[in-house]
Amino acid sequence: MTDDPRGADERIPVTLLTGFLGSGKTTLLARLLGHPGMGETAVIVNELGEVGIDHHLLTRVDERTVLLDSGCLCCTLRGDLADELRDLIDRRDAGEIPPFRRVVVETTGLAEPAPILFTLLTDRLVQANYRLDGTVTTVDAVNGADQLDRQPEAAKQAAVADRLVVTKTDIAGPGAAAALAARLRRINPHAPLLEVVLGEIEPDALLAAPERDLRTVADELAAEGTASGARHRHDHGGGVGHGDGAGHHHGPGEAHAFSIVLEQPLDWTAFGVWLSMLLQAHGESVLRVKGLLDVGGEGPLLLNGVQHVVHPPEHLAAWPDSDHRSRLVVIARGVDEGAVRDSLVAFDAAARAG
Repeated sequence: MTDDPRGADERIPVTLLTGFLGSGKTTLLARLLGHPGMGETAVIVNELGEVGIDHHLLTRVDERTVLLDSGCLCCTLRGDLADELRDLIDRRDAGEIPPFRRVVVETTGLAEPAPILFTLLTDRLVQANYRLDGTVTTVDAVNGADQLDRQPEAAKQAAVADRLVVTKTDIAGPGAAAALAARLRRINPHAPLLEVVLGEIEPDALLAAPERDLRTVADELAAEGTASGARHRHDHGGGVGHGDGAGHHHGPGEAHAFSIVLEQPLDWTAFGVWLSMLLQAHGESVLRVKGLLDVGGEGPLLLNGVQHVVHPPEHLAAWPDSDHRSRLVVIARGVDEGAVRDSLVAFDAAARAG
């Protein structure tokens, strides 16, 4: 999308930095904090000692907060994230810490992102001051494939990412980085994929990088399904096309993406009921749902969900172009794709008939 019809949001953007143990997120964060473009950034980490920033230390504000020579502020997460975010605002307003215009939250390597995102999206006081800018996930080119196989947290971290960063490509075996990138694209096709060596990247390339156009992602998945002979159509009051990328072989329980494309406007109420039932029935098996939906307005509705956490839907003022078809991209594990599509078709058809 070339233009963003959502307009400006004056709240402080929060970036969630996640990745499995040893994936390089601490190195990435340390390099980012030393960059002039990261001044006036507040960083919240679980353990301050885990971040290699001691040589940048300028001033200790209190027992948990340091100021860096770049102007960044680094705080240790003592307990609840919502409390920490609210406390940052209170201390800034009281003049105890410098102003900040961005927050980066680094998770532990074993953390599941969904509970953290739930805090950012449901706490009213947090929402009044902050907005979720996105999730950045680091994946190790040396060990990432094995971690995706063996560690459920690693797969979830990759699936929920808005930007994927492949690290250690300089020491990975021949073809390992390319194979990992292809696998990550199957798991999460809408996230831009960046390769980084020793954490070296411009902040704007990482934190301000636009996501891939969701319509393009859905159409690519549909095209893959068509090419493999896996695409079929339902005709229940409005064509529904869908591709599942069946040309790829997914292992048992492996997370992967598929899409649903709807030619006619959706009944938003029926869709909301369907989505609630889908998330309730499949729990943690549905890792990500993202959609650009035609619900009959002047512009589309942007839907974004991570497991059981659904962002507040955004009604965009206008469509980017004349193509108003709805696209829904689902990242799931061990879920019957055909059943998901058929249930949406049934709900939409029932709403039209009613």
